[in-house]
Amino acid sequence: MNASCRSCGTPLRETFVDLGMSPLANSYLTDAQLNQPEPFYPLHVFVCVQCLLVQLEPVTTPENIFSDYAYFSSYSESWLKHARAYTESVTKRFGLNDRSWVVEIASNDGYLLQYFVQRGIPVLGIEPARNVADEAIRRGIPTEVRFFGEDTARDLAAGGKKADLIIGNNVFAHVPDLNGFVSGLKLLLSPAGVITLEFPHLMQLVMHNQFDTIYHEHLFYFSLTALISLFRRHHLNVFDVEQLSTHGGSLRIYACHLEHKNHIETERVRNLLCEEKEAGFAMLTSYFSFQEKVKKTKRNLLQFLIEAKDQGKSVAAYGAPAKGNTLLNYCGVRSDFIDYTVDRSPHKQQHFLPGTHIPIYRPDIILPPRHNQGDQTGFFINPSLESDR
Repeated sequence: MNASCRSCGTPLRETFVDLGMSPLANSYLTDAQLNQPEPFYPLHVFVCVQCLLVQLEPVTTPENIFSDYAYFSSYSESWLKHARAYTESVTKRFGLNDRSWVVEIASNDGYLLQYFVQRGIPVLGIEPARNVADEAIRRGIPTEVRFFGEDTARDLAAGGKKADLIIGNNVFAHVPDLNGFVSGLKLLLSPAGVITLEFPHLMQLVMHNQFDTIYHEHLFYFSLTALISLFRRHHLNVFDVEQLSTHGGSLRIYACHLEHKNHIETERVRNLLCEEKEAGFAMLTSYFSFQEKVKKTKRNLLQFLIEAKDQGKSVAAYGAPAKGNTLLNYCGVRSDFIDYTVDRSPHKQQHFLPGTHIPIYRPDIILPPRHNQGDQTGFFINPSLESDR
């Protein structure tokens, strides 16, 4: 391992957690692909000894993961509700109107920007997956099909227009060139503009043993402590933070240019930094106990499934999110333990989970158990009902 931290450049040598070899979590298979070679990659996460950023070494290119993508945000009703509430909040808080410009990075199928359009606020989506971007364009959401970074930001800003609000929901952890991404945010942001980013919170991941949120698309696992250090190097100031329930516990940070003084740092920033320090996230040795917690979860899940199958019971899963594939592949759970899973997205139905090859059906295949089935009681494992990229 000769990689360096993609935030501060320090050589990476300390393990946070090693989940073995795993396929790309969103690479759902067709029937024709089941007998073809399937690549597995290391899922080995490190922690930087200098800035304490938890990170995964890239094993494939973003183009290989995101150019054709199976996840469409609009199929999650809870995520749409989340998007509507966010739109209402930021529009009111920052006085957005028909003279503003809102840019969303990784805008998916227009699930969020549609609510700004309904308010008459000009928008632009930036989405690298052509199949997903086409759906947004069909809905009337202006969308550029490209990856975001310093070059994209410079091209957009060259037109003389800068964003009053830049949004990045569950994309910040996905970009290999972390410094280029943050530099792009600063280039595209108007002098008084605001950046909001949402991402799973490392403290919640560790406290609740949510190792299933680790997969190859998620290159970074942020604490507020590590993120603020990164932003300050790029002359950006995190002035507010919200703790969200999405993805098992996420953060929404608000940032602006460091030289812009109208946004005052809130108590929520200072309080959360103190919480992270008290929980040990400012001290390197605190990161070394997570591996054993993960191993214990694997043993407990396998014990449950073995007992259920030995009793002649059937087991199904509800939902086919990427995080479920991390859980199943790390634990070695395949169709010998789980008969099938179901998912609302037609883009996943009639496919198979990567690595485990468990079939994915429509939700209506799950029926209440009949009285004459005896011990054939169904158990349902739900890795997540939330949106996930």
